[in-house]
Amino acid sequence: MICFEIPPEVLAQLEPYAHIAHTMMRPQARQYDEQEHTRPYPFIHAIWPLERARHQQWQQAAAQETGSNAPDLDVLFSILLAELLSWADAGQFLARPGGRLGGTAVAAAGTPAQKIRFLERFAHSETPVWGAMAITEPDAGSDNSAMRTTAVLDPQTNEWILNGQKIFITSGALSLVESDGICIVWATVDPNAGRQGIKSFVVEAHTPGISISPGLDKLGIRASDTVILNFDNARIPFDHVLGDLEVQTEKTTKGFAGAMKTFDASRPAVAASAVGIARAALELTKETLAEAGIELNYNKPRHLWTAVERDLLEMEAQYKAAWLLTLKATAAIMYGRSNRLDASMCKVKAGTAVVFVTQKAVELLGPYGYTRDALAEKLMRDAKINDLYEGTRQINLLIVARALLGYSRRELK
Repeated sequence: MICFEIPPEVLAQLEPYAHIAHTMMRPQARQYDEQEHTRPYPFIHAIWPLERARHQQWQQAAAQETGSNAPDLDVLFSILLAELLSWADAGQFLARPGGRLGGTAVAAAGTPAQKIRFLERFAHSETPVWGAMAITEPDAGSDNSAMRTTAVLDPQTNEWILNGQKIFITSGALSLVESDGICIVWATVDPNAGRQGIKSFVVEAHTPGISISPGLDKLGIRASDTVILNFDNARIPFDHVLGDLEVQTEKTTKGFAGAMKTFDASRPAVAASAVGIARAALELTKETLAEAGIELNYNKPRHLWTAVERDLLEMEAQYKAAWLLTLKATAAIMYGRSNRLDASMCKVKAGTAVVFVTQKAVELLGPYGYTRDALAEKLMRDAKINDLYEGTRQINLLIVARALLGYSRRELK
């Protein structure tokens, strides 16, 4: 039997976040969209105590790990939270303090000691702290084998020297300059080795040799801190490489595999964020049309539907299909199973669904939807990023094809 009821303890955890989403995030969504490089500090300071408490709970759970087969409800909570906060404002959601992508990378590829060492700041800092992840480069987006950021070991000081540039880094300034956070940076120790030479390095905030280019002007998610990171002989301690140190100088796929494991965890969260935006657009459309006397009658025969009703029902179908695929990918993580195929499938579906739903919302609302009097046009702009980051639609379709058809990466190429 399949049950879609959310456990009461998870619903209770969501209540204080829902209050912030409804009373603070949604009312301020337009303000921070218009003022892109203004930090949403009221939201940040309101949510930090909740996030810090969550990290404390994670630490306690990790210390008391018993090997239970019970589902990990915290995974479900994280997905539901991404959907909820993105319904309120995806830009502010992305500015949320905490481990985020950086913490996910450490959890995916770090040793038990590294997880404690690098993540404890998120549980104990009185002030907000951010974690970030840096993979994308000007010449290495979807093709990570083209990565040119290098890490060279200095035998005299036993430090890694990072040189290169990373672009489109979420919370890059917040993690490395504006808090005592961390950024997980993927770099190659051997440019000739392709993916086999890629390793992940924990870069601490305020590390000399790192500069940040001015924030990027974006189509959507404008409250999100999105920057370019420049590394100029930045020195990183030897033991800041994620994973077992003895394999870090060998040509293995461990570093790149760690990145892929991170994506397996983060893609359902991105899909949930897309679903939250789609729900916001669908609700806005239905509420506005209801005021004009247009309400869905699910019992009406299909041949009697109007064009508007057909569009509304298709919007709802796309939204629900994306959400069900996201929950399927989430369930796999909850029970400790591999979810690579499901993660990519829900990412593809949610990315295409949210673009369709938000564009239809603007279309059905007519001139009102196109103006800034409503949030419809903002939701449409926020939607598109979900089709791009954490692996583009095309890349995730390749992953799905490889899994379903049994082809290798080389054969699909």
